[in-house]
Amino acid sequence: MTTIDPVDQGPRQGGPAPAWERLLRLRRRAVGTVQSVQPGAEPLVAAYRAATGRSDVHELRRAYETAERMHRGQLRKSGAPYITHPLAVATILAAMGMDTTTLVAALLHDTVEDTPYTLGQVRVDFGEEVAVLVDGVTKLDGELWGVRAEAETFRKIVLAAAADLRVLVIKLADRLHNLRTLGFKEAHKRERIAKASLELLVPFAERLGIYVLKREMDDLAFAALDPGAHARTDAAVRDALARAHLLDPTLDRLRAALAEHQVTAEATLRPRHLYKVHSDLDGDMTGLRPSDVTRILVLVDGTEQDCYVALGAVHSALHPISGRVKDFIAMPKFNFYQSLHTVVIAPVGDLIDVIIRTRDMHPVAEYGIVAHIRDAPDAAATTDTVAGRRDLGWLLRLLTWQSDSPSAEFLDSLRTDLSSGNVAVFTSGGDIVALPVHATAIDFAYALGAETGDHSIGAVINGRLAALSAEVRSGNVVEILTAPDAGPTEDWLRFATCAQTRVHILHRLNRRRADEAADAGRRTLALALAERSMDLLAAEGCGESLSIARELGYGEVDQMYAAIAAGSLDLDRLLGRFAY
Repeated sequence: MTTIDPVDQGPRQGGPAPAWERLLRLRRRAVGTVQSVQPGAEPLVAAYRAATGRSDVHELRRAYETAERMHRGQLRKSGAPYITHPLAVATILAAMGMDTTTLVAALLHDTVEDTPYTLGQVRVDFGEEVAVLVDGVTKLDGELWGVRAEAETFRKIVLAAAADLRVLVIKLADRLHNLRTLGFKEAHKRERIAKASLELLVPFAERLGIYVLKREMDDLAFAALDPGAHARTDAAVRDALARAHLLDPTLDRLRAALAEHQVTAEATLRPRHLYKVHSDLDGDMTGLRPSDVTRILVLVDGTEQDCYVALGAVHSALHPISGRVKDFIAMPKFNFYQSLHTVVIAPVGDLIDVIIRTRDMHPVAEYGIVAHIRDAPDAAATTDTVAGRRDLGWLLRLLTWQSDSPSAEFLDSLRTDLSSGNVAVFTSGGDIVALPVHATAIDFAYALGAETGDHSIGAVINGRLAALSAEVRSGNVVEILTAPDAGPTEDWLRFATCAQTRVHILHRLNRRRADEAADAGRRTLALALAERSMDLLAAEGCGESLSIARELGYGEVDQMYAAIAAGSLDLDRLLGRFAY
């Protein structure tokens, strides 16, 4: 049976490689910059057939031939033919089991941007679905958009993901290959691309549960941003893993306990990736132990209930640390992830993490949304996967506020929200709402909808009354109290932490200020006209006020009234325009 090594990402016969071999492959990839895919469609075809078992590759070959022809003569910084990049991106996606449409779009994803091939030609040659995906990942013209190009490109990708999440998946694979070949870029470009990857693309991979991409992107960006720390971490991890046999007694005891509890399961050591080790230990690689660089993964042949039996077996064999059990089966993470986590004391005295999940949970734990997309019965189900899953509420909320946000603010807010981690909060009906760490009740209210947020007056957290400024935590059950005449105040901005919350509040406050200014200006004009025996209401009724506003360059009459209140429109000159 063909399986996909979660660290190596490539198809592998006969199950996963040993931990040490997998780690070495990961290390080589993290520091290597050699082009790994040569021109020719065969690497893609082989990966596709191995991952899916399908034999019909006509569309893949046709798309490859089109992409190769359009990019012919173009070279990458490495000197390799440009076609090696889209081919590598498509091959990464093929190894993950993505569908033919996605792979065709990946092959063509740079043609519209970098060759004379147009989106219309893509649509004619390969259909509307491929054209939508290609358009979604095509960057905006830097000359036309200037400094706004990066932010507007990300906005465009997010909007395209609303219709089809495969746009984001292609973008992540595209960035992964760019990171693999980052060594050929100038130093300042390496730093910019690596930093942007850690701030935006890696968090997107985590939010979508695609850890198989996240881990490698983490390490490649780490190597580019701090090669010295990367090299030290790599050396220390290698040394610790060379002593991984010290954990054999731990594994033996655990396996015996599983058998005693009649749980059929596989228990193996799973290496941590470099960036995770470096981050968890704050860069201190002194005296690194095998338990610092590995975790024990228990894959259960059975149901969710068997996982809890396995947890009991682990705790009977190895002393658990109080308060360190996390149940992501009863309460899955926002990105579909399900497993039981515990920390135990190994026979040698070291603390070691143990992860328990079923074999059915494992693909989702590695591939997240990709596992759901590739299991969908048809292309239309891809969109349903987004709209129908409460786990993706964060993305749907992102789509509701991003269009109102200026370019710079959008990118900064997106970067902040993605980097802050997440807490899972429950509604009274049991639905999960994913929010950034340190989010407050007002953030929760706006996550339920702008109407709820705008009319909030308080909250009930775990059955107790709380202020809108109260911080919400994972596992809290929150209910929002509203009143029809309530509305946002300036104070709300002090404790609103989510970008979308702040955008909604500012939008509502600005609209209220505009309404108040228009009312004030209208009263001023009405009094001035009354002194001349004129009736503003009559002027509005016959359209005279709107006509004068348009003559002065205002789109709406309220804008003219607001200009009166602001003093930017001379009242005496305006009065002369009204007929006596």
